[in-house]
Amino acid sequence: MRAGIILTIAAMSMAGCAGPRSQTPANAAVAPPPAWRTALGPGEPIRADWWAAFGDPVLTRLIERALANNPDLSSAAARVEEARATERLSRAQLSPNISGGFGGSESRALNPFGVGQNSLGAEPTIEASYDLDLFGRLRAANAATRAQILASEGARDTVRLGIVSSVATGYITLRALDSRLIVARSTLAARGEGLRIARRRAETGYTSRLELHQAEGEYHATEQLVPQAELAIARQENALGVLLGDVPAPIARGVALEKLATPAIPDGLPADLLRRRPDLYQAEQTLVASDRSLDSARRAFLPSIGLTGSVGLVLSNLLPNPVTVFSIGGSILSPIFDGGRLRAQQGIAVSRRDQAAFAYRRTALNAFREVDDSLAGVLRSGQQAVAFAGQRDALAAALRNASNRYRAGYSSYLDQLDTQRGLLTAELALVQARADRLNAYVTLYQAFGGGWSVADVQNVQR
Repeated sequence: MRAGIILTIAAMSMAGCAGPRSQTPANAAVAPPPAWRTALGPGEPIRADWWAAFGDPVLTRLIERALANNPDLSSAAARVEEARATERLSRAQLSPNISGGFGGSESRALNPFGVGQNSLGAEPTIEASYDLDLFGRLRAANAATRAQILASEGARDTVRLGIVSSVATGYITLRALDSRLIVARSTLAARGEGLRIARRRAETGYTSRLELHQAEGEYHATEQLVPQAELAIARQENALGVLLGDVPAPIARGVALEKLATPAIPDGLPADLLRRRPDLYQAEQTLVASDRSLDSARRAFLPSIGLTGSVGLVLSNLLPNPVTVFSIGGSILSPIFDGGRLRAQQGIAVSRRDQAAFAYRRTALNAFREVDDSLAGVLRSGQQAVAFAGQRDALAAALRNASNRYRAGYSSYLDQLDTQRGLLTAELALVQARADRLNAYVTLYQAFGGGWSVADVQNVQR
């Protein structure tokens, strides 16, 4: 299983992180799947993706509710809208700035003949200014904000994938707790029957009261497992309710834990599928944004050329006709001495670019580690489940033999008691192993950024 994935870390890591200028990968514009890029509107159906492979429609409906109502996802979507508004503000700086004004005046003056004369005047004007941006300073800043939008979308998709995985894991845990409760209740019933037999044998004098007290102790030891499981179920339901964006309430159940499907993992999953991961996409776009910000900081050293102009009318009762006034001009501003502000800003941009490059590499390495851990978890937890199932079957057969021998008087009660304890431990361990295996599948799907399909594998291999 571990050899089935092609790990080519050089294809995803940054080769020149410590150089004077980081180069983004050639396929840096590749985005996660369109299903993670589609905004969820009110009442819009959500397409079931990898979670449908478990074959439980109840799990699918729970995930749909979580994606529609979870407050963390709504907050992440709001941050995307904030980034888009910031990009619109940055893009507006590339357009001319036009403003208008209106001024009026009233005055009274004496002419040379000593006669007073009132004058009324008005001056409507329109002013325009435009930065030519010959050296691309504003365009580089706008490119940085566009990359920040993509990075914020990657952050939103990371939250979305985390919510889906948390709901799936929480539901599997809930079904495992249900199975633990079933095991506890069935064992309690068996212990109750054993207690009834031990009490009857003690009352008839066939055995000592030692066996009766031992049976009572084992019954009460099993009895406490029932409220313990019920408490864990209530807490797990409340935790799932928070993920669904609802108040605490009972959670619907679907397929039993042992009936949940375990999809087959195809051999030779290529490492390029990791580019579906939204956290890797976010780190990639953060690197692009920091690189464009560095370009903008460097171009701030170059001159800034701007054009200004205004046009207006002078209206007055002293003038027979309005007077048109206008002006046009230009300016070239270049930094001469700023106390090192621009150079400090460039240094900040360089440091942030390098941090983003190392963060991208760290995210890629972590992605490979998570995939390898998940593959190992699926394999080893499956082996554990098989071993625990064999142990459970063997102990169940041993318990039948021990019970028959005890009723026939060929063995002591301790033989039956020890076998009952071992069977209970094996059954609980089997439930946990099955849950661990299913959760390992969820982790593997999450590590690949939302699973895979046969078409994905074939396209990447081609």
